Amino acid sequence: MFLPTLASLFFLSLATVRASPCVAFDTNWNLLAFGLNGKDWNAGTQDTWSSSTAATDITASNRPPFDTANTTCYLSQYANAIYAINADSKNPSSLYIYDATAKSWSMQAVDAGTFDYTSFGAILDHDTNVFYALSQGNLFSLDMGLLKAANNTPLNWINDEQVPYPSDYVPVMALAQNHIHFLDVPNVPAGSADIFVIHYSYFQPQAQAYPLSNGSAFPATYGKVTSFFQADNTVQQEFAFIPADSSATYIINVETNTTQALIGPTTKDSEATYFAGVTALVQLTSNGAVSYLPYLEGNTNTNVAATWASVSNLATAAPPSSSSSSSGSSGNASSSQSASSPSNTAASGATLGASVQYSIFITCVLCLVAFVV
Repeated sequence: MFLPTLASLFFLSLATVRASPCVAFDTNWNLLAFGLNGKDWNAGTQDTWSSSTAATDITASNRPPFDTANTTCYLSQYANAIYAINADSKNPSSLYIYDATAKSWSMQAVDAGTFDYTSFGAILDHDTNVFYALSQGNLFSLDMGLLKAANNTPLNWINDEQVPYPSDYVPVMALAQNHIHFLDVPNVPAGSADIFVIHYSYFQPQAQAYPLSNGSAFPATYGKVTSFFQADNTVQQEFAFIPADSSATYIINVETNTTQALIGPTTKDSEATYFAGVTALVQLTSNGAVSYLPYLEGNTNTNVAATWASVSNLATAAPPSSSSSSSGSSGNASSSQSASSPSNTAASGATLGASVQYSIFITCVLCLVAFVV
């Protein structure tokens, strides 16, 4: 009779607790959740999220294992494709493509060059379908063309230029009107953002202010960002900023240069990630719980009265774990989450410690079962 070794059981159990899920929308505004409880799910459109009927299992072959700590997912609105970065620990430089129309996965080879997958923030530009990423003090680009499936020619991260920020700046990057907005930049006041103009490839010399109607400002602090898409497939005009303490949800409009302050997430989780569609801002917490805040562009009275709610059909299909685990990052064509947030050093250590303890426990149980059998 074959008896598994302690080491093999340990690494098997460790792998099960390092899953890194992400959420994204397709262009029909179905909410997709990848890597939740080891599977992929379609929660449907916003009007179905409160259903007690489980979300649809869309797990397909050739999918990534979502087994790293920093998976990021992005929607290409023109291609109706989801791009997943850092989704496969055995192929760390590769990028996975989910064709949301064909419901199929493929893996695209990428030459990373000097790009650091362990430390970056990125956005996917709406009009050009080019990734722009800040990594180790340099701005990189990766041209996706209009890929809906991988091809045989490797793509390349291009080191475009050095950014005017200190080496310890952790990027908080959002996209709106084909401009990258950098928040929490040293020496930039609260309520303002540095701006990189994509089509002209230059940093504006002065920061842009986005005040609230009462004269206050969103804080100069690290947080998560994601941009709201437009139903007519035009460029984004607004993005959400959620500080790490989840104290509020700030919606910045780059057309009016103003900010709305809305209720913060019910679950206060500095490791949570976010993805916005057209009429909803979605939160994925570090234990796999998914909730959303309804949002209507231009309707301030409705927005300030809105509250966060659970995506019930996802909770039915993939119940959240009772303890925190490393969450992935979700981005879209207008959002990013840094692969190394300021809190990640301590949080990752705590998470890793908890994971190891849990793995040891599972290993012991498996060993007992194996020997009894």
